[in-house]
Amino acid sequence: MTQQEALDVLKMGHSAYVTGEAGTGKTYVLDKYITWLQEHEIEHAVTASTGIAATHLQGVTIHSWSGIGVKESITEYDLEHLEQKRPTWTRLNETKVLLIDEISMLSGEFFTMLDQVLQHIRRNDSPFGGIQIVCSGDFFQLPPVAKNSDSYMYAFESTAWKNLNPIVCYLTKQYRHGGNEFLELLSAIRNKHVTQKMHQLLSQRSLQTPTRANSLMRLYTHNTDVDAINNEQLAKLKTKEKVFTMQNAGKAYYVESLMRGCLAPEKLVLKKGAKVMFVKNDHGGQYVNGTQGAVIDFETQGPIVQTRDGKTIRAEKASWKREEDNKILAEITQIPLRLAWAITIHKSQGMTLDEAEIDLSSCFVPGQGYVALSRVRSLEGLYLQGFNAMALTIDERTAVADVGFRKRSALAQNRLAQLSPNDLRQRHEKFIMASGGCIEKKQKTQKTSTIKKDTITQTKELLERNMPIQQVAITRGLALSTIIRHAEQLLEQGTPLRFAYLLPSKKLLPVFHEAIQKYGFAKLTPIQQFLSRRGHTVSYDELRLIRLAFWPQKK
Repeated sequence: MTQQEALDVLKMGHSAYVTGEAGTGKTYVLDKYITWLQEHEIEHAVTASTGIAATHLQGVTIHSWSGIGVKESITEYDLEHLEQKRPTWTRLNETKVLLIDEISMLSGEFFTMLDQVLQHIRRNDSPFGGIQIVCSGDFFQLPPVAKNSDSYMYAFESTAWKNLNPIVCYLTKQYRHGGNEFLELLSAIRNKHVTQKMHQLLSQRSLQTPTRANSLMRLYTHNTDVDAINNEQLAKLKTKEKVFTMQNAGKAYYVESLMRGCLAPEKLVLKKGAKVMFVKNDHGGQYVNGTQGAVIDFETQGPIVQTRDGKTIRAEKASWKREEDNKILAEITQIPLRLAWAITIHKSQGMTLDEAEIDLSSCFVPGQGYVALSRVRSLEGLYLQGFNAMALTIDERTAVADVGFRKRSALAQNRLAQLSPNDLRQRHEKFIMASGGCIEKKQKTQKTSTIKKDTITQTKELLERNMPIQQVAITRGLALSTIIRHAEQLLEQGTPLRFAYLLPSKKLLPVFHEAIQKYGFAKLTPIQQFLSRRGHTVSYDELRLIRLAFWPQKK
């Protein structure tokens, strides 16, 4: 099935499973569908089985969205308790489309619990309470995490999946990999037909020496190997160390959840020459999750990264948010980078790499080797340190299920071919109307200008009520840095605001006074450097907050 055919199926409101081999554009289809839903103002939720996967689509985990959390079973009491949570009740009732990415890592047990919760909350006995469910992923990749590694159930094995009976959209055109031999190898792993010739092909890649070993991404099965390599390589650099500390605001539970799912470290230590990787998609298109490069310099706002294709990017802080009912419950901000001499295979899922050095000698679950190998665009970009028997195996259950998925996709494709363009348009419009959306596309520019017109006024009203600035950011659903900028503008205009609670600690206060007397308020970088020489590491945003407290002295 083509990407456009899959989109046509989704736009008709059918529950569906979007799948295909690595590099066929599953995430692309989801992105396009999400944009279409937004344009037609259809209430939807973007989720994923893990926090890492959720960041790829700017979504949240399905565990968090559903309110189920880490529960292993749902009782009548649990259902009643969930119903008493007004935000959860409203969210689950108002959502018309639920997207779940990386479905392979979601257990069948959880999928069934999700069905129970939605039916109960929505008072609807239809599968999942009548919501359109769009699952995306590839069951040949990483399986669900279970206490007993042999006891996991895939989502497609659950009763809830059978009752849902999603239309299968099996994407077939490759957009990532080059070279017939490599494509044949990946397909052979999926079909359990790895020949001796293919074994030899992989063995040959074990003998190849990369020409740019220092800039090569390394994938390992275990965290200990990854951490050891990254720390070792960073220590070799003789350049000055720069530390970027993650900032957070909101409820502790949600903050911790965001931090677990975020690939950016809480304490990011960088040096000039450090090999790094972006761990977030940039809405402006400068970089994507997986873009690699090296730190070439530092500015006040953050490091400057030169990508492997020679592009220069100023890496400024990005945010990860936990939202409910259009309100931000928690937010973390950090430079969206991590050291990238090495990463785990688990964290590489969803990435595309031109070259990688991969160690598959310690693979311990089916599909792990396939995930790692399918990250690379071509055989020429693959450098193997070794591989064991497990590396080329896949779960027998997924192999059997895949045959059925392909057949069902072919049937859906044939039925779709019988519809004329006018039939498709009418069915799409019928779904839009049934979902409470608008046939005409949403005019983004008009709405945006309205929001921007009075955004500082909205911030002013909250600050004048003596609401803490971090809480203002959460209430407004904006980044803390944006609210700080609003506060600075308001103070420049002469608005009387109180920020005494942002004064630094007693230990730091006299040092800060000395720095202000010496350098003034015009620039914060000299103050930051002065504090650093005195043994105090303070981030740029923290300095901006402290400056608000000292603002009366600025005059």
